Amino acid sequence: MAAYDLEEQEQLDELKTWWKMHGNLVTAVITVAAMAVLAWQGWNWWQRNQAAQASGLYGGVQIAAAQKDAKRARELAGELIDKYSGTTYAGLAALLSAKAQADGGDIKSARAQLAWAADNAKDNGVRDLARLRLAAVLLDENAYDEALGKLTAEPAAALAPRFGELRGDILAAQGKAAEAKTAYEAAIAKLDALIKEGGSEARAHGPYREMLQSKLDALAGGRGEGK
Repeated sequence: MAAYDLEEQEQLDELKTWWKMHGNLVTAVITVAAMAVLAWQGWNWWQRNQAAQASGLYGGVQIAAAQKDAKRARELAGELIDKYSGTTYAGLAALLSAKAQADGGDIKSARAQLAWAADNAKDNGVRDLARLRLAAVLLDENAYDEALGKLTAEPAAALAPRFGELRGDILAAQGKAAEAKTAYEAAIAKLDALIKEGGSEARAHGPYREMLQSKLDALAGGRGEGK
């Protein structure tokens, strides 16, 4: 028993010696790890809270837009952008509010919100859609070069035909028939690629393809050309 107590005491002394040498480091590592866990939990909570608050405001924008209350939609979208610009809801709210402003005749506000979404929305698809809509507004205002500038970067494949079509519309409005023809043909080619990949959904693209083809045919007819 004495031998056992002696061995146990030696182990205890070794542990004490080791702790004197490394105890501060171990304590520091444990403290840092604990702080990291708490920080991660806090960050997750903050993110969830931000998303919840932004979701509530976005719901308000949806209601206001449905009620055609452009002023309320603009106010709520502005609050969402100011407080929660890092959420996906901010870009969506800007798009939705922009439509409400345009429907209400406030094109200046619509342009401002579309411009914000085009530059700042977190989701690539939302940015692409904002660029497309902003270019359409600029076309209506005869700001052709500015409108074309919004369509320069290649969008997601699903929006590529729409980008090509609008590019053709702008070029046609500028009297650049040859360039417009090229844009419409590119839009049709990209739509055909989507149709080929779409399987059972391909039929939904049929009417849109016919419309694109009619624009191309009308352009050719206006130039005295055949199909």
